[in-house]
Amino acid sequence: MATTDRQATTLALAHALSAAERGLAVIPLTRTKLPALRSPHRDDPDPRPCHGECGRFGHGVYDASTDPARIRELFAAAPWATGYGIACGLPPHHLIGIDLDTKSDTDSSAALRELALRHLFTIPDTVVVLTPSGGRHLWLTGPPDVAVPNSAGRLAPGIDIRGAGGYLVGPGSRTDRGVYTTAPGTARLAPAACPPALLRLLLPPPRPLHPATHPSAGDHGQGLIHFVLAAHEGQRNTRLFWAACRAYENGIGPALVAPLVDAALDTGLSEREARATIASAARMTGRRP
Repeated sequence: MATTDRQATTLALAHALSAAERGLAVIPLTRTKLPALRSPHRDDPDPRPCHGECGRFGHGVYDASTDPARIRELFAAAPWATGYGIACGLPPHHLIGIDLDTKSDTDSSAALRELALRHLFTIPDTVVVLTPSGGRHLWLTGPPDVAVPNSAGRLAPGIDIRGAGGYLVGPGSRTDRGVYTTAPGTARLAPAACPPALLRLLLPPPRPLHPATHPSAGDHGQGLIHFVLAAHEGQRNTRLFWAACRAYENGIGPALVAPLVDAALDTGLSEREARATIASAARMTGRRP
């Protein structure tokens, strides 16, 4: 390995350990921004889904850790790593990455400003990472009971979202294009809370559902209830949170608490989980649960 690569790996490890001290779970990355460790199951004749249960490295973000000893082991297993990734959606920060890209013909920063004006939110002061290609990564945090999905261009052209199961390239990482750096004045900031109006845009929109009735809900309330009832495992808290936010925004939150709890119970959530998620939605929208 060339001396410059060894230096890049040493620096990447140092930056990764520093990020871990802030509660950010990390993995080693290559110069191409991909996880540095290949799947141990790549040659299995019948590979089955594994998120690290096998005990070996090579499971992408599922390897991510804040434990210094484990991080050193990861980098020791990938001495070619020149960067590190920060896993999104994990406690304590539940990180959400807003990736303002420069590859498309659109102005992603202008698109975000337009969304902010249209939906009445402001991006708070937060950590901003500058990419070698001229883009920006905005770090925000989400509620612990909501999984923001990854998306590319869904919010607006040129804006990608890194949520649960995704990762952001950490500042100090070296890639084929250059080095990721923290924007001046933001390195010491903590990731700011995602504005509620923006968070709702990041969550999956409701799908049209067959009409049905509920004894204590109007037409809009019925739609929200059935949006929750249609949730599959892995979507239940997210859909419940989205529906509760919309209910409180439309002034029917208190009336829909019981029906939403009942719907959440039907999907497999416990009453405690359901009420905690609805209370979180009430707080996010500035209402009392």
